Amino acid sequence: MTMSGFLFGAALFILATVALGLYRVLRGPSGFDRMMAAQLIGSGGVAVMLLLSFAMELPPIVDAALMLAILVVFASAGFVNSSSRSTEGSEGEAGDGYRR
Repeated sequence: MTMSGFLFGAALFILATVALGLYRVLRGPSGFDRMMAAQLIGSGGVAVMLLLSFAMELPPIVDAALMLAILVVFASAGFVNSSSRSTEGSEGEAGDGYRR
């Protein structure tokens, strides 16, 4: 087995786990579960792109993978920010976000 064959196999395995994560995005019991699965899809997509870049010897794909990784970070930060804003008003008497 050559190195590129191993990289293709690893990319296929990661792609299969990402496909399982897609089920959680569609059927997740809560928004947090769905966001974590979406992060898995983003991270898995980056991993697959990097593996395929090295297997096919196409360095420009690394740049696209790194841009996708940056977008995943911003999506996660946006989700955390919006979910923390929605729970602030429901905690405490004055709605200041602190539990008493």
